[in-house]
Amino acid sequence: MTLCTLVTNYMSAALVNTFTQPLTSSLPPIPAIPSESIAKSQNSVERKNILSSILVGLSASPTRSKLEKCTNILASFDQEVQFSGSSKDGEEEALKHAVTLRLFVALYGDALETFLVQAMQSELEAEWWRDLERSHSSLLMYLIQTLPLRISNLVQTVLRALRVHQLPIRLSAFSPSSIRQLFPSHTAFQPDAIITALFPHSQHRSSALLLPCYHIKEANSLASSISGMILNYLRFAVSSISLPVELVRQECEYKRRELEKIRDQRAEMLGHLALLRNGLIRHLNPQPTDLQLLTTLLAETIFSDDSDETMAMQSLDSETELSESEPLPILVSISSSLATCRKAHEELLVKCNLRRPSAFVRFWPKLFLLPPLCIYTIRYAYASRATIVQVIRDVRETVVGFFRGWLVEPIKDVLRTVRAGGDDGIIVRREAVDADMNSLERMVLSLAKDELHYDSEMLRELSQKIKVGDLTPVLRIYEEDIKRPIKSALLGSLLRTVLVQVQKAKVDIDQTLTGIDRLLKSQELTFAFVGVAPAFAITYLVGGSIFSLYSGGRWRGKYGGISKRAAVFTTLRRIERLLVSQPKTSLSSTGITPLTSGLLLLAMAYLRNYAETYLPPRSRIREGFLEDVLDLEDPNLGRQDKLHVIERMWRCWSPALGWNTATINA
Repeated sequence: MTLCTLVTNYMSAALVNTFTQPLTSSLPPIPAIPSESIAKSQNSVERKNILSSILVGLSASPTRSKLEKCTNILASFDQEVQFSGSSKDGEEEALKHAVTLRLFVALYGDALETFLVQAMQSELEAEWWRDLERSHSSLLMYLIQTLPLRISNLVQTVLRALRVHQLPIRLSAFSPSSIRQLFPSHTAFQPDAIITALFPHSQHRSSALLLPCYHIKEANSLASSISGMILNYLRFAVSSISLPVELVRQECEYKRRELEKIRDQRAEMLGHLALLRNGLIRHLNPQPTDLQLLTTLLAETIFSDDSDETMAMQSLDSETELSESEPLPILVSISSSLATCRKAHEELLVKCNLRRPSAFVRFWPKLFLLPPLCIYTIRYAYASRATIVQVIRDVRETVVGFFRGWLVEPIKDVLRTVRAGGDDGIIVRREAVDADMNSLERMVLSLAKDELHYDSEMLRELSQKIKVGDLTPVLRIYEEDIKRPIKSALLGSLLRTVLVQVQKAKVDIDQTLTGIDRLLKSQELTFAFVGVAPAFAITYLVGGSIFSLYSGGRWRGKYGGISKRAAVFTTLRRIERLLVSQPKTSLSSTGITPLTSGLLLLAMAYLRNYAETYLPPRSRIREGFLEDVLDLEDPNLGRQDKLHVIERMWRCWSPALGWNTATINA
């Protein structure tokens, strides 16, 4: 069983269980058989016990093998009673009737699941061919993957032609010239027989394309110059590459269209069964006549492609023809017909080669190229082992140095800065500034005492002025000395005043640096974070890339990730398009055609599976989303009502699922 089959079975089972729940709830209660009842025969006791066990088994979700077994047992009981000619036991008939009712509902669910699974399989395969059809690189890869099969078909075609012409089978018979002689245009084998062998879908087209090799000679005969011949050969080279890819694209398109036809056929049958549910709920009661009507009605729906709900409801009202049919033989026929339908569906997909190629066909080029690449890589690694070891060491040292020098140490500096609180200076220290200031004060006071003869009171006033930067007495001495610079330099105090001003300039510089130091200290934490920010950015980008590569892009993210939410967006848009642009013919009482109803159920299966898989359990968004899906599944709602439900879903779930932003562009 393939993964595609497992997924479709899981999705269909959830939808069928929800869809048939009203039918199960409307079933009559199990009849109570008194324990002291007297049976008419030992065989009747055994049949009652078997019917009771079957009834218990049908209360849960029975498997198909159990359904077939129950149907065969009921049929054998009928034959046994008719053959014995004994009178009917009321208790046995009540049990048999209850079993038949539950068997009928189970077969109805089995029919729904059968056509739903077939439609979903066809749609998934069609989507695969559609994705392949969109990409030229994928088409070229598909051509390479299927090339051995195509060559095998070509060889078989040539062998058949050789046998028809009674020619010997030799290697030269497969040369291009021999093939042209073997398939001339005037024989029964047309020139496109080779294309038909390589691309079987071309036989379904109205006009088959021809290989370029058949037109080379004609093109050369039309060439009137060397340049024309070169141009023809260039055209041949281009067509030799583009024509196979185009034929492969046409093959994918053909298979996709055929699968879509099968999907629509199964969806229409599914729609007929879905539109039948309302009548089943209203008429499902323990009356034998109604049971005969419902069984025949289900048989008509399955066995007839052009039945609809209007015909079905008319059949419910006309009891004259249907009441003559016994329900059990029809149930047996339905069970066997569903099995035949499943088998025929699988045979159709295999016969028409509509499924995607097998896993071996898709992966054989990689498997073919993997051993040589591994051998070459191992040989190259062994020959360059010294260089590789050195590169590994360099990479290791680089990584360790990066983390230690650009992450760990800067983070430690940040923590140290926060803990220290900015007490120490960055450029100059407070002690050095105080020492220079005290030295200046002593120099100015000594000069004023020696030259200006200041007393103690005047020296205290001068000391206060020095602290605020006022050196007026020193400047006056300097002004007087500068009038006689040579004499003052030799005999006066010019040098002392100059040195005092030099010290004053040094103090001013220290004070300026102290201001800059305070500014830098106030922004030290900012500078620390700015220094470590590039390392954090590089680590984030590299780590995110490694994580994406490791996870393979399959990280679900919130609500399934962007890809899943985009798929739900596309599915909801397709539902609205189906409701708006559905055909106006053969409408049911709800205004929805069976085909549209079946296609809607396909979309509902995907939406329900998404909600149950990716939305948080026991959350409001999941419960609300499933309620909207349940409304869309309800056959009682008409076309306009379902459009209102779609509008509500757009309004309620677009912000939560991100349909307005990233999902649309995914």
